Amino acid sequence: GDSQCAVIVGSEAISTVLALSTKGETPDWSEVIGGDCEDQGFGLEELLEPALFAHGASGAIPLYALAENARRAKLGMGLEEYRLEIGKLFAPFTRVAAANPHSAAPVERSAEELATITARNRIVAEPYPRMTVARDQVNQAAAIIVASAGLARALGVPEAKWVHIHAVTAATELKLSQRPDLAANPASIASVEAALARAGMGMGDMRYIDFYSCFAIPVFNQCDHFGLSVDDPRGLTLTGGLPFFGGAGNNYSAHAIAEAVQRVRADRGSFALVGANGGWMSKYATGIYSCLPADWSAGDRFAKLPKAANAVPVSAAPFDRAVVETYTINRAPKGDAAIFIGRNTAGERVCGNADLTDPATAAVFEGGAPFGAQLAVSQDDRGRNIGRIA
Repeated sequence: GDSQCAVIVGSEAISTVLALSTKGETPDWSEVIGGDCEDQGFGLEELLEPALFAHGASGAIPLYALAENARRAKLGMGLEEYRLEIGKLFAPFTRVAAANPHSAAPVERSAEELATITARNRIVAEPYPRMTVARDQVNQAAAIIVASAGLARALGVPEAKWVHIHAVTAATELKLSQRPDLAANPASIASVEAALARAGMGMGDMRYIDFYSCFAIPVFNQCDHFGLSVDDPRGLTLTGGLPFFGGAGNNYSAHAIAEAVQRVRADRGSFALVGANGGWMSKYATGIYSCLPADWSAGDRFAKLPKAANAVPVSAAPFDRAVVETYTINRAPKGDAAIFIGRNTAGERVCGNADLTDPATAAVFEGGAPFGAQLAVSQDDRGRNIGRIA
């Protein structure tokens, strides 16, 4: 390979930053690092969707909520029923988080508690109660050292501590508004399947699993595809998940990998799978780990998968009619805002805001089932698309 040793490190200090901000303190944490810096990041241009942002879907919570409600529509579930499904998924996560000394919220909770709307567990964007979204206000850090077997041996690292990488894959998804199925994340499925194939294994061979869990839908997508139960006896998280262990936004999966290393070291011969998600299901990477050695001589245990070519056409032009495919309602102190994604009369993807001041429109959207509704759309003085039940 190109390198005999590499160090991967990341951290978040959002909790401290917010605490200092409330006090009006702005400490100087800047530093100057020598050497060259090569940015191999995904790039904001692949994440930003100006039209969605302009209509209030300007962060992870409403963007994931749009996908989550699309899945709910496919299942034919009402809001309360679906919230309980999220609770059933995440209740086992809270048990893991409660036993993890590094968790930001080490409290075990029931499915009903997670799904019940209270003052402390308010809706942040339909269908999400506050407790079921990634907890990004954390102080957390993790680091990983990757070395060749030769260097590890030369440095005297005991072979009993060696953990081998059996496969790594990475995939990039279409932008949310371009996806044929707004609920699906085929790139993530392709990444996991490719990693398993390159390791010569199946999901049943994985004794330890950590699926990225910023919200329910990235986990649900894996469960739906691989036929996994939300109460799979292996568990679907090693840390406790982003809503409960903590969502160190730039580095969560390093924590998952660190947990996977500890598991397979203590259970020799076992395998662990870690799935890492980024953006709004915009990219996915999968790693498989074990104390058993892996033969990398053929160079075929890593793959960067091709991006899908079946993007739905998206229109930024004004339109006067739309059929709703999915939606969310942002709940905020300054007021609620309903956001929809749908199709115009030409079949192109469009987005806008539903007019909650219109009684008929509010009744349909607040009722939780505007899927398939016909909207009459006009543009306001800010250029936003405002839809009302036709």
